[in-house]
Amino acid sequence: MTAFSVVGGKSLKGNITPQGAKNEALQVLCATLLTSQPVTIHNIPDIRDVNKLIELLAALGVGVEQINGSSWRFTAASIDLDFLQTEKYEQKAASLRGSIMILGPLLARYGKAKIPKPGGDKIGRRRLDTHFLGFQKLGAILDFDYHKHLFKIDASKLTGAYMLLDEASVTGTANVIMAAVKAKGTTTIYNAACEPYVQQLCNMLNRMGAKINGIGSNLLTIEGVDELHGTEHTLLPDMIEVGSFIGLAALTKSEITIKNAGIDHLGIIPDSFAKLGIEMEFNGDDIFIPKQDSYEVETFIDGSIMTISDAIWPGLTPDLLSVLLVVATQAKGTVLIHQKMFESRLFFVDKLIDMGAQIILCDPHRATVIGLDRKFPLRGIKMTSPDIRAGVALLLAALSAEGKSEILNVEQIDRGYQQIDTRLRNLGADIQRID
Repeated sequence: MTAFSVVGGKSLKGNITPQGAKNEALQVLCATLLTSQPVTIHNIPDIRDVNKLIELLAALGVGVEQINGSSWRFTAASIDLDFLQTEKYEQKAASLRGSIMILGPLLARYGKAKIPKPGGDKIGRRRLDTHFLGFQKLGAILDFDYHKHLFKIDASKLTGAYMLLDEASVTGTANVIMAAVKAKGTTTIYNAACEPYVQQLCNMLNRMGAKINGIGSNLLTIEGVDELHGTEHTLLPDMIEVGSFIGLAALTKSEITIKNAGIDHLGIIPDSFAKLGIEMEFNGDDIFIPKQDSYEVETFIDGSIMTISDAIWPGLTPDLLSVLLVVATQAKGTVLIHQKMFESRLFFVDKLIDMGAQIILCDPHRATVIGLDRKFPLRGIKMTSPDIRAGVALLLAALSAEGKSEILNVEQIDRGYQQIDTRLRNLGADIQRID
């Protein structure tokens, strides 16, 4: 097990550039299975989850070529469907939640697929019904082995259909889109997720020859085509990293510029940090966060306590609530953090309470944070990273705390953040990776 040793309480300074978007990468990498022609993807982050998916694609028979540090070429000219029957495939696919999105492309191109129940963060129930209900609407037949936790799907004749998704699942929407692009006839998806990453996937598929209309809305119309061809695609900057770096600057009283932040695709993320009193300046596509000795939580117009909650796009992404919660511990004022989507994502706050934060965990979904305006700084402790987003939130807390902290299980953080310790040291952070 790897750990971070962090000496906090230091102000940082400099420029930092966000990596390519993790959640977009997992979608568009799977989309390379839809064509036998080469697909080149730029700005791919070097993180554990993405690297595992690339390894899985290679094991399936996809030609994988790294052009340079962040650009890769994928050629799925010949897929080894027999590999799907092996124990090695089940192990690889089960270790990564993003593996679920190979189903749509395999069904579209080969008419059959199987996958074990995928892994991922332990943040509460993360059901997969939306994926399979969508496939069934297109004519697929699902067989789930409850003993082996194995999904088998026969989709020899995918036919376009109207569907109203039971939830606006990002990965579910992406999976159904990829299955529908080669289905016979027209597919209409209502209550579709419309995050920038889904928009990016749709635009990439259209460049490959798909016919998708309604991109950016929750109503998509897809006219099936016979074949797709190769293309070139560049990932957006990772909005979760951008938000994490805004939080880092505020917590550590630092002067940081986030370069090439993809401001047009951040939605209400900057506004959410502004509600906590964080100052930002936008220069072209860069975000400058000046040093702030103090920041104050806004109230609602009637003077009531501010509430920050997650919602489907264009609402606030749930992946940033952990960071916002940590930032609020050092603010002046009180805020209610309401995590609606996952019932176990706030349980990491017990570590923050041990560090001296004033937090009341109301229930699995709500936490009231009482910011004491840095009058009682956080103190360093030994803790364990429970998942990607809580892990980086705890890392930010450690960087702002007095004394030394040790964060165990940082492999969780590595799943979503590329060389985060090196990049933070470049800003002046005292952080070391240890065994």
